[in-house]
Amino acid sequence: MNDKQTPPPQHQEEPGSEEQMHPQPEFISEHYRSGGKLQGKVAVVTGADSGIGRAVVVHYAREGAKVALLYLDSHEDARKTEDEIRKAGGEVITLAGDVADEGFCRKVVEEVTGKWGRIDVLVNNAGEQHPQEKLEDITADQWQQTFRTNIFGMFLLTKAALPHIPEGGAIINTTSITAYKGNPVLIDYSATKGAIVSFTRALAMNLSSRGIRVNGVAPGPIWTPLIPSTFSAEQVSEFGGNTPMGRPGQPAELAPAYVYLACSDSSYMSGQVLHINGGTVLNG
Repeated sequence: MNDKQTPPPQHQEEPGSEEQMHPQPEFISEHYRSGGKLQGKVAVVTGADSGIGRAVVVHYAREGAKVALLYLDSHEDARKTEDEIRKAGGEVITLAGDVADEGFCRKVVEEVTGKWGRIDVLVNNAGEQHPQEKLEDITADQWQQTFRTNIFGMFLLTKAALPHIPEGGAIINTTSITAYKGNPVLIDYSATKGAIVSFTRALAMNLSSRGIRVNGVAPGPIWTPLIPSTFSAEQVSEFGGNTPMGRPGQPAELAPAYVYLACSDSSYMSGQVLHINGGTVLNG
């Protein structure tokens, strides 16, 4: 995808597959240069089979981290991501399950700490969205499901992991541009992303005395499987075109921000959100 290109029309069934996207998302840039910024660290990343999560775990592996790759059920994408981590010379544990299941969260922490002893970096990235034209079209079940995945799962995994995150650790939460400007067809999704911003700010203050930093990243329109699997082919063909840069972003363009927030370069940053959105200026 060139600098001024929006995707061609396409649609997939949920949850979507990165391997079926055209063009496939870029998860690492040829210009990226690793520097051992996470050497020896242990990172847990949710929603890591594809999209932003794939880019994050591959960058972390290239920076020297041991990675726990968490995903729901997109097994083919997860295997591809696992292969990319190993190509980068990284160690990886791959765990499939629902982050909104407290038992699964406990299992993740048990397996990761059993193998590597601690968790230095937790990236809460898993999310889902279900566009609806009108509020009346959002069922109570959909509202609850979106909140369960996007914010309840974040709370449950963070709670399970916290006893094993040492001083100097980092928690990074994926929120969204929709938390700040809303989206008329993503009302429940936008509400969860606003909750994530508040969760990030409050938790950062709560954990400052323990030496654990908490920050967020608010992506704008990013080319991931979530897009062709939740929007119509026509909407996909216009995706990202309304940004100042005139295109959607690539996962590879976000991942370095997650590296920055995970490593000691950001030692004086907590309770903040980085806006990577193609040039849209936001207050907050």
